[in-house]
Amino acid sequence: MTSSEVWNRATAERYDAEEGERTSAAFLAPTLDFLAGLAGEGRALEFAIGTGRVGVPLRERGVPVAGVELSEHMLAVLRRKADEDTLPVALGDMTSTRVPGEFTLVYLVYNTISNLLTQDEQVECFRNAARHLSPGGRFVIELGVPPLRFLPPGQTAVPFDVSDGHLGFDTFDLVEQILVSHHLTRDGDDGRYRRGASRHRYAWPAELDLMARIAGLTLERRLADWNGAPFTQDSPQHISVWRKPS
Repeated sequence: MTSSEVWNRATAERYDAEEGERTSAAFLAPTLDFLAGLAGEGRALEFAIGTGRVGVPLRERGVPVAGVELSEHMLAVLRRKADEDTLPVALGDMTSTRVPGEFTLVYLVYNTISNLLTQDEQVECFRNAARHLSPGGRFVIELGVPPLRFLPPGQTAVPFDVSDGHLGFDTFDLVEQILVSHHLTRDGDDGRYRRGASRHRYAWPAELDLMARIAGLTLERRLADWNGAPFTQDSPQHISVWRKPS
């Protein structure tokens, strides 16, 4: 078991509805195009596959997809969309769980590597990805760039959403590289808010590149989004692709 915080039943049941925009066909199209292109004629493995937001439609495109998932409750939601024969998933953590066979693509989307709260665990995630890759295969991560430039001296919190139904802000432990995402979400029309929080370990792109080198992978490209925009110093996230030598 890693230090990841496990999704419970209530959170799993709400997940797809709360991430409604990210589950739409229009939103997912560039992601699926990108991943399908890298998978080619081979198999794809999604670490932390969750409810299948990406894995299920990627499988529907004809890419053989398998997954690893730590939360049995998230997996239960996925199983309403695809059975084990269609999309096999191993229940376990992404640092050590082994799925049979080799893959041309292993991928982690939507900041999920940050669920691993130590550097050692993140390194093991890279190593586990490399173990699954066939020669020439790729490991892809979608991850936000730590927004520390928004922190004035003496401040430890950065808001990321202030809307009618949701208030969100991150607080930072700059020594341990831990951020906590705080959420106040309005439930229903009674004006009440539900409070939630999750911990994450942020990492800079250069740190991830070193993890990749430890695992025997080399950086192939880094982009700002799934559409292929160039990554710059002002990019709030990156899509990074590392390759296993042939």
